[in-house]
Amino acid sequence: MMQNKRYTLLLARNVVLGGLAWGFDATVIGAELKPCQGPAKVEVRQAEGRYFLCVNGQPFYIKGAGLASGSQEMLAEHGGNSFRTWGTGNGRQGGQQVLDRARTNGLYVAMGLAIGRERNGFDYNDKAAVARQFEQVRAQVLRYKDHPALLLWIIGNELNLSARNPNVWNAVNELSKMIHQVDPNHPTTTPLAGLSKDCVRELKTRAPDLDLLSIQMYADLLNLPRHLQEAGWEGPYIVTEWGATGHWEVGKTDWGAPLENDSTTKAEFYRKRFEAAIRSDQTQCLGSYVFLWGHKQERTPTWYGMFLESGEETATVDVLHYLWNGAWPANRSPRLQGAWLDRKTAQENVHLKPGQTYTARVLASDPDRDPLTYAWEVMEESADLKEGGDFESTPRCLPALIKDPKQSEIALQAPTKPGAYRLFAYVFDGQGHAAHANIPFYVDGPAGGASKIASQ
Repeated sequence: MMQNKRYTLLLARNVVLGGLAWGFDATVIGAELKPCQGPAKVEVRQAEGRYFLCVNGQPFYIKGAGLASGSQEMLAEHGGNSFRTWGTGNGRQGGQQVLDRARTNGLYVAMGLAIGRERNGFDYNDKAAVARQFEQVRAQVLRYKDHPALLLWIIGNELNLSARNPNVWNAVNELSKMIHQVDPNHPTTTPLAGLSKDCVRELKTRAPDLDLLSIQMYADLLNLPRHLQEAGWEGPYIVTEWGATGHWEVGKTDWGAPLENDSTTKAEFYRKRFEAAIRSDQTQCLGSYVFLWGHKQERTPTWYGMFLESGEETATVDVLHYLWNGAWPANRSPRLQGAWLDRKTAQENVHLKPGQTYTARVLASDPDRDPLTYAWEVMEESADLKEGGDFESTPRCLPALIKDPKQSEIALQAPTKPGAYRLFAYVFDGQGHAAHANIPFYVDGPAGGASKIASQ
């Protein structure tokens, strides 16, 4: 397949910017880049006391995002050079389409190889099941190993989460050895949920064939340097998930609803965490994949996604653009100064009476002085609570409770049914950007007070 001009230019830019993050001479990196018809040769190298990735002989620092159904094109336009997946397909496209589209957009793919997780019922003591899985993964590797957009293989995802059987790491090692036998061009890794000394010891003992470690942390990312030291990991690593403060890391209301940060607060956390824990490590860290370039329902429809379901970018995209390019995008997302329901913030345990009317308002501004529009909605509190990012159904929306939801200040009629709900506020700039906040509230029953909702 002929390589198009846009791919060559985008890839040249992404490799050059990747090299700049490490202090390499951009003119050398750009000058030696050649269109690649076969597989890229990707290596983990060490020089002058630090590790780095090389792609076709050139240093490559990962400026990436976790991406399933999100826009590859927008990732490239914002300065990203790679994305990771959690399987060879994304639910809408197969692996070949994902890789072909990445090549068109000048992006490299850290391709996920989905394997069984103990918390979902897979038994790594079942030799027959492990053997079947091995052959399935081998077929996937053989299918995609020679694609020019492939960067590396990610074996499984958070296999240590709610797991006790160490044989999983033996299986990971066998898969890594198989990959290196059939595909000598691409490194292997496996992502851990958090980082512990015990898990690192098991990996060193049972999965020494892996080329590097992958780590996934959210608010705890600020403590990554300490975790690395305590765990005794001195080799190369990638942060394969990081982003919003996790729903398990935040405070809760008196009825147990987790408190989500608004989009402006999230963006500032993204910047601080990247600068403190990722960019600061020029010795072992090979780059990162922010979570999530797109949107998904996980506790709420807005918690982890950097985009709204309707496609608007939020301030977290602005921050990644700045971190990847050293300059802010030409037009930026609205900023929130606060949101209130019945004159209370989300942290103040908002209790309402059934059927009564209350005032809610959101205060926002726009860096570019774009005129702002507004939208509001009420949802039931999510009851479909999963672990580790597994699929959750979106809570039911209750559209008839808000009078004139296109204003910055609204009248909300509380539901008549007692229970837990959330009020969502959205602010749009008309330029493809948005801000969001939500306030959990509880409609009290006749006796007052709130029942604890299911564990978050």
